[in-house]
Amino acid sequence: MIGMAMVCKPKVMIADEPTTALDVTIEAQILRLMKRLRDEQGTSIIMITHNMGVVAEVCDYVYVMYAGKVMEQAEVFELFEKTSHPYTKGLLRSIPKLDGKEERLYTIEGVVPNLLHLPKGCSFCGRCEEAMDCCFESRPDMYEIRKGHQVRCFKYKDSACSKEEMQQKEISAGKENEADEW
Repeated sequence: MIGMAMVCKPKVMIADEPTTALDVTIEAQILRLMKRLRDEQGTSIIMITHNMGVVAEVCDYVYVMYAGKVMEQAEVFELFEKTSHPYTKGLLRSIPKLDGKEERLYTIEGVVPNLLHLPKGCSFCGRCEEAMDCCFESRPDMYEIRKGHQVRCFKYKDSACSKEEMQQKEISAGKENEADEW
C-alpha cells in the first residue's frame, strides 16, 4: 500500500494501524518509507494508531480520541512532555518501560462505553481515576491550556466544578500516593 502511495504521489495518505502485528524490523522499514513519502513528496499522513511509539516517531501533531471524541490535541513534543488528559496519561503509562521495574503493565480499568448509549457526562468518566461529580453530569468542552494544546476535561476549567470538589479530589489523590509509597 505504501508503495502504491509513493507511485500515486497523494497529497494525503490515511494510515490505519500501519504497523500492527509487524515485527520491529519491518515496522522500522514501514515507518522509514512513510517518512520518506512525507519528506520527499510533501504527503500529509493521517496516522490512526494505538502505538504511541509510532506517534512519537512519525507525527508532528496529535489528536488523542476516545469514544469518537478528541480528548486532547497538541504538537507531539508538547503532548509527550505535558500530557494532560487522564486518558492520554493512561495510554502513556501502559507503554512497557525498559527499566523493567513494573511487574505488571498498567491498564486503564473499566470498559469502553457503548457508542450507541454514551454516558450523560464525559465519555471517559467511568474509567477515569480523576473523575469528579461534574464529569458524570455534563460533557466537557475543549479547553486551551497552552497555545496549541487543548484538552476535553473539566480539570482545566475553573468554573466547571466547585473549588471544594477539586481540592477534595487533590487531597484524595495525595493520600493514595502516600499509601503507594509504603
